[in-house]
Amino acid sequence: MEKRYNTYGEMLKERFGLEKIFKVPIDAGFTCPNRDGKCGTGGCTFCSSTGSGDAMVTHTRDLVEQFETQVARLKLKWPKAHKYIVYFQSFTNTYGDIAVIRERYEAIINHPDVIGISIGTRPDCLADDVLEYLAELNKRFYLWVELGLQTTNDETSRRVNRGHDYQVYVEAAAKLRALDINVCVHLINGLPGEDHEQMVENVRRVVADSDIQGIKLHLLHLIKGSRIIDDYERGELKLMPRVDYVKLVCDQLEIIPKNIIIHRLTGDAPRDILVGPMWSLKKFEIMNAIDTELARRGTCQGSGFL
Repeated sequence: MEKRYNTYGEMLKERFGLEKIFKVPIDAGFTCPNRDGKCGTGGCTFCSSTGSGDAMVTHTRDLVEQFETQVARLKLKWPKAHKYIVYFQSFTNTYGDIAVIRERYEAIINHPDVIGISIGTRPDCLADDVLEYLAELNKRFYLWVELGLQTTNDETSRRVNRGHDYQVYVEAAAKLRALDINVCVHLINGLPGEDHEQMVENVRRVVADSDIQGIKLHLLHLIKGSRIIDDYERGELKLMPRVDYVKLVCDQLEIIPKNIIIHRLTGDAPRDILVGPMWSLKKFEIMNAIDTELARRGTCQGSGFL
């Protein structure tokens, strides 16, 4: 079925003229300001001990070894894979001394098969020297900076121990766009206290308030060891049924302008550490259900954007 939204994969194919480009996740060994005490401790309540890198093959601190291990795994399924985007995924990858950040990045990004970089970070971790380095990278590589916002609702942010407010995100996105850097915003659907209308409003606000080029919509996963399990056990958090999630994502897609790239519409979590929703393990069924619902409605990305 033809996609009714602007996918990341198709965008890469059009830009680079290759059949498939693979994103290789890397754990560069950084931490977060709400883990080390700068703005909090314990991390976000939904985050696991690996800082969103749960599905990674290895967490060795040798970045070249990480890259080669991930690539070898990819080649088992896609033997012709030969061009990659390095994805600095785990924790906050612009948080730390600029000399350390530069050293760790440069250890891997100059691999001859690397054609691009994606950097996962927080809006409150973009110091001036980091922005200067990102501007340099943007001239050398195809670059995306992925800002973990998760919600536009400051009350929800406090509840999940996010450690910054919405205005910090708006200002961070503006700084990156002033340097002509592609911005992808992350939002989580299903956070405690947020209903359907609030989750749609999260998308509406980021589209209205920031010049973004991409968006990732995640489903909240309950991961073993994460503090948000406490909300669930107290009955303060309900897991979304699949039918509700599909309806929500379609409503969100309809208000996202057609020029924005959809990087993701759900997420991945290993079965052995996933508490729920268990239906999220069947990712292709979810994606097919979203396609089917958009077709049933006769709508597409941006069809409801005003």
